[in-house]
Amino acid sequence: MVNAQSGNQPSPAIAAARATIAECDAKLERNRAALDAGADPSVVASWIAQTQAERARAETDLHPPESAAPRRMTQAEITALVHALGDIATVLRDAHPADKAEVYQQLDLRLNYQPETQTVRAGIDLSAHRGAMVCVRGRHDPLPHRRCYSGQL
Repeated sequence: MVNAQSGNQPSPAIAAARATIAECDAKLERNRAALDAGADPSVVASWIAQTQAERARAETDLHPPESAAPRRMTQAEITALVHALGDIATVLRDAHPADKAEVYQQLDLRLNYQPETQTVRAGIDLSAHRGAMVCVRGRHDPLPHRRCYSGQL
């Protein structure tokens, strides 16, 4: 009888994921309140990014993918994400250099200045954010770094 009743209880992993999501939602509200109260936007933006990443991991734990292929985001999800981030480009442009460095570090973004050409080369290691690449002829190991952007200063 106890075993039959335990089927109604969520697993500890699901309960932990739900608790993490609730905590993240509360943190996001506090972060928005801090921003409204006049806190430094670049600092709050990094807090929000950390919390959203933590919440996304918990969502993945709560709803594991059914297949190896990642699910495409809907247009509404993309729009919501862009609105949640706000004008991150402006925030980063106006941020203190140390704050920018912290945001870039947490994103695993690497910036390399090329003085000869006065360009900045940005790169990110995507291997931590996706599974193995598979080709028609079999498995293909992804390159360790992908170039994202190269632009004039």
